[in-house]
Amino acid sequence: RGAILMYIYYDSRTGNVQRFVDKLKKERPEWTYIKISEETEAINEGHLITFTTKFGEVPEKTEKFMAKGNNKDYIKSVSSSGNMNWGTLFALAADKISEKYNIPILMKFELSGTHPQVEYLINYIEKDN
Repeated sequence: RGAILMYIYYDSRTGNVQRFVDKLKKERPEWTYIKISEETEAINEGHLITFTTKFGEVPEKTEKFMAKGNNKDYIKSVSSSGNMNWGTLFALAADKISEKYNIPILMKFELSGTHPQVEYLINYIEKDN
């Protein structure tokens, strides 16, 4: 398969999203992975992976990234980690970002995700291109 130029923008605080991204890196080392900050400017289309904080909230850093400049226009999908213990608040950051910025939800995964979830994300992204 030919290498697809792909950008993954991500935010991680407790390490769950980082571990998910590390699993992705093993499968797709040729992709570009950017851990976002308030200063990050998206210059290539890509997919956002974040986490849900507090009671179903979007992390502040993710919110600032999405609000900065034209970043939102470069994001093709959003995924969020969460904890099933939160019930209806599980990975709610994905829903809030999707609603606010009209971006499709790619997936929600628990904690650092499973190998099948990593495969699902890769398949979705590669079919999308």
